[in-house]
Order: sequence, then C-alpha cells, then structure tokens
Amino acid sequence: MALTRSRAAVRRRRWTAVLGATALAFAGGGALATPAGATSSSVEVQYQTRCIPPPIAGIPPIQGTTTALVSVDKSSPKVGDVVTVTYTITKPAASNPVDLALPADIMTPSGKVVLGGAQSGAVTVTGPKKNPPVPGKGSFPAFSMTGTFTVTQAGTITLSPGDYNIHTSYIMELDTPCTVLDPPAPVSDTVTASPVTSPNTRALQLETPSGAPGVRVTVNGSRFTPLTDVTVVGRAGAAETADRMTVTTDSEGSFAARLKVNDKATTGIVAYEGASWNAEKGAGPAAYTVVDDTPDPPGSQRITASVTAGELSMTQAGDAVQLSAVDFGQGGAATGSLQTVTVKDFRGGPAGWSLTGKVTDFTGPGGSLGSGNLSWTPSCTAKAGSPSTCAAGSAGPVGSGGATLASTPNGALTGGEFTVDAGLSLDVPAFTAPGSYAGVLTLTLS
Repeated sequence: MALTRSRAAVRRRRWTAVLGATALAFAGGGALATPAGATSSSVEVQYQTRCIPPPIAGIPPIQGTTTALVSVDKSSPKVGDVVTVTYTITKPAASNPVDLALPADIMTPSGKVVLGGAQSGAVTVTGPKKNPPVPGKGSFPAFSMTGTFTVTQAGTITLSPGDYNIHTSYIMELDTPCTVLDPPAPVSDTVTASPVTSPNTRALQLETPSGAPGVRVTVNGSRFTPLTDVTVVGRAGAAETADRMTVTTDSEGSFAARLKVNDKATTGIVAYEGASWNAEKGAGPAAYTVVDDTPDPPGSQRITASVTAGELSMTQAGDAVQLSAVDFGQGGAATGSLQTVTVKDFRGGPAGWSLTGKVTDFTGPGGSLGSGNLSWTPSCTAKAGSPSTCAAGSAGPVGSGGATLASTPNGALTGGEFTVDAGLSLDVPAFTAPGSYAGVLTLTLS
C-alpha cells in the first residue's frame, strides 16, 4: 500500500510539472529586449492572441495581449537579396500559473512573420531550445525566433508578427499554438527594396583623340542594348555641346558613329540610351581635344595642357582590428573602430561609387557568433575641392549579405578623395565561452 501511495505521489508531481511546462507556451514578460540586428525602424507592437494549451494540461485557452518586436538585418535590400528576420516575443499573454519552478532549456519556439505591401507571404521563423529557469507564478523571459526570405519585389515591404507555437520538452513533448485574433497584427518593421541594378559595361572608343574644328571623329560603342537608339554628343566639361547625333545599335549592341565636332571647348564625348544622360545606360566621357587651327598673331606662342583621367581606388590604414574585451557572464558590446579607408576617384567621369562590406561569422572556442552580431556606424568625409559629396551608409548590422559603408552619387562630373571610417560593435552573449573570436570583414569598391 505504501508503494502505491508513493507512485501516486510521483504521478501527481509529474502532472504538476507538465502543467507548468505547458503554461510556458503562453506566458511571458520581463523588460523589452531589442535583439541583436534590430534596425532603427523596428517598433514594439501589441496585439490580441489566443493560446490553446494541450488538452492534457487541463488549462482553458488563454486570450490576452502579446507584445512583440520584428526586426531585419537589411533595411534597404535589393531584389534577390536574402533578408534575415528576427521575431521576438517580449511579453506573451500570461505568466506561469503554478507554484512549481520550471527548469531551463525546455522551450523551442516557432512561428510566422507576415509580409505585406510590395511583397506578400509569410516567413517561417524558429528559435533555439533555450530558456532560463522560471520561478513558480513568475514571468517568463522573452524569446526570439529567426528565419529568412528572398526579396522578389521592389518597394516598401511591411513585416508584422504572426501566429507562433511553443514546443515544450519536459516530462513529455507538447505543443501550445498561439494565434493572432485579428490578423494581420500591427506592422513592427519595414524594408525598402530597390530593383536589381546590373553592372554598366557599356564602353566607348575614339578613332583619334583630337582633331580640328569641323572634323568628324569615329566613335565606336559596344555592349549597349541591341537595336536601340543611342545619342552621341560632345562634352565641354560637365555640359553637353550642340555637337550631337543619334545612331542605332546593331544586334550585338555595337555602333560606329561619325560625329562632327565644331565646339572648340569640347573635352570629351559621351553616348547614352534615352532622352538624356544616364550613368547606368551611358558610357564615357572619352577624352577628345579640338585642335584650334585659328592662326596665332605674330610673335605669339600657343600653350596647351591636358588632364589625364585616373582610376577609382582605395587603401586601408591596416588589415586588423582588435575589439574591446567583454566579461564572461555579463557579455555586451565589444567595440572598436574600422581601419580608416581612403577612396580616390580620379576618373573624372559622371559615375559615382559605392563601398560595401560583408562579414563572416566570428568563430572561437565556444563555436561561433553570427555575422549579424556585428554592427557599424559609418562616417565619410570628402576632401576639400572634391566634386562629389560623400554619403555614409546607414548604422546597423553588417551581416553576411553585406551593407553599404559609403557612396557618392552619379553626376555631370564626379570625383575626389574621401576618408571613410566606422565605429564597430560586436554583440556578445553573456555566457559566451572565454577566448578569442575572429571574423573577416571584406570591403568592395565599385
């Protein structure tokens, strides 16, 4: 008889444990925690949810307010880019209803993030089987889930929290689904996707670099759009001259134009598709000099000078960055500064440039820290007299997909020398194993 009572007591203790574990699915609380990788456009939102515990728990459905935050690693992706989404439940609809404390690492969350605006659908997100111990009748900590989606449409894409499910592994395997009562939930984050831009490989070549006023110069173009009208025109510095003509490319996108150049101020020749100059659909300027054949007065000397176009290049002050240390058990931000990058745009043409960076995961004794854990705050300064203005990229995660560090726009005449810097911050979880963690940041200038 004593043995029977003992087994019954064990069953009661196990049943109480199951009751508490299933409650984890719809409990939550704690202060708002912004996940690593959250962008400045992320906002915490609240929405009504209904969570249904497994029947074995004997708990009625819970209806209440869920608080959540959705964030992305790229706020300005291009079509075709992969965007990582983080869905953090900061406060579910209820708290632990029993006095029994729940152990750590019994909860595995999953869910959906709903896309709207320019792109529809849902992003599947999952989280690790990880949670701290929860005291009886206590609030549950926030939990996060991540997933990815590929951008298929240009425009503004909204992201809203969707349904989620908690799988608990304590005594038995159980699921507790939670649904949004009035979908979609409020928008928590947005991304602005731009169309894919193909590299401009159009090229111009002149038969001769100079000629007298009124002489025709042969202009050869290649890799333009096949069977398309192209304007070929002279340039006097940044302005176009009246010396122009229109030609049609052949089936391979090439043409040969005989442009008559009269303007003695001409310094180059450009060609472009469309009604006006477009750096993405044009080529040049190809340098050209009009040799003034006006007779010089007696006793005079004609003096000429030429400016030779250079290249787009960059240099770095170093190839290694040591971030500050963080304490085991506390974690936080390991900070430092990017080695200064100097960009020199001595091409003297109409095209701007873009400097982007991407980073690998940081590997060390405890495994790896994701590439999305590294954020930067870029800055860019143009040297006095530079024709172009330099724009720093947005502060936020760098990630493996890449982010813009700095750029200059297209213009009639671009160029200059620029100093690019960035503050760096690596988010290190509190109990990351001690040791050195290293990743590789690659910068690309185009």
